[in-house]
Amino acid sequence: MERGAPLFPEARKRHRVYRGLSERQERTFNWIAGVVLLLFAAGWVGAITETRRQEAAELRRQAGSGAHAPVTAATPTQQITKAILSPRAPKAAYINDAMLAFLAPLRGQSGKVRFTTQAPGAPIVSQTPRGATAVLSQGGSEISSSFTAPSNPGVYELAVKMDQATRSISDFSVITLVPFSQKHAGKIGLYYLGSWPFERRGKPKTPAYASPNGFIQVTQQNADTYASVHFRLRDFVTKDQPNVWPKYLLLNPKLLDKLELTIQELQAAGVRVDHLQIMSGFRTPNYNVTGGNTAGRANLSRHMYGDACDVFIDNNRDGMTDDVNGDGRVDARDAQVVADAVERVERKYPSLVGGIGVYSACCGHGPFTHIDVRGYRARWRGTGNG
Repeated sequence: MERGAPLFPEARKRHRVYRGLSERQERTFNWIAGVVLLLFAAGWVGAITETRRQEAAELRRQAGSGAHAPVTAATPTQQITKAILSPRAPKAAYINDAMLAFLAPLRGQSGKVRFTTQAPGAPIVSQTPRGATAVLSQGGSEISSSFTAPSNPGVYELAVKMDQATRSISDFSVITLVPFSQKHAGKIGLYYLGSWPFERRGKPKTPAYASPNGFIQVTQQNADTYASVHFRLRDFVTKDQPNVWPKYLLLNPKLLDKLELTIQELQAAGVRVDHLQIMSGFRTPNYNVTGGNTAGRANLSRHMYGDACDVFIDNNRDGMTDDVNGDGRVDARDAQVVADAVERVERKYPSLVGGIGVYSACCGHGPFTHIDVRGYRARWRGTGNG
């Protein structure tokens, strides 16, 4: 026996797991926790067993009916859609992105379009989930609770409501058009538009050249509304009558979609695009004939229909085309880089087919590229204005 060792050493104190509980209370707690875990495991096994039983019953039912097609699992999208549209679906506590999938077509192939235009009272979307309603507001005041364009022209904020949940769509606008019938003597109010080519005579060769249904009313208050991630309404208004408000604009969402896809295509090819300048967007018929430099403008220019624009890359924002291809010169080859990207976009997205024109420097401006979504392929080179 070691010198100084106690004859009856103290029992070593047990490590406490739950501070504040006596040893007896701790044992009781552990026993209850074990029972809960066993019940949970039993429930889990039971759920798996029931699922397998139902699958086996379905297979027997199909075998009895002579059906030989294999049972395939629904895709996640189908499951979500079915859950949302089911009348037995639980009330929404919040609205996630999957619930807003019905708005996706309005954002285009790029997913970057931020507006839709509709005539007064026209449906905004073709189909909505069961129980979903819209909340259209302007200046903080609720205007409508349905997925139809309000009767008064203007730019409206959109929110979606499902049961008790409401989600604001902060990056998307619904725009009610001013009907074409509001134009008298070539004007709406003080804003001069002129007459469209087939407005008073003949029949257009295709519906694409028919007179428009209506106009976006652009005010000083809404001019900075984003039409897509990179572009605003003010980028496309006709460059005349600077002091006349409101202005009136035609703008096809497909054009914005094509522009956004072109930026993506350029960037994917390693081309720096900090700023794609809209040199010319919508042109009223009056301006198309008489405004600014009219050299090279077509009498049936797609600019008059809101589905065309002239663009150039201007990363340093000096108002001139950059040396895009890095050859030390600024010429039509830089505009061709953009045109080539547009070609690739059209091959990937045939629904956005249209015109592509490459223009050399002329008359106080640098080279640029014309882009439109006229619905059929057209290609040309020129000088002047597209």
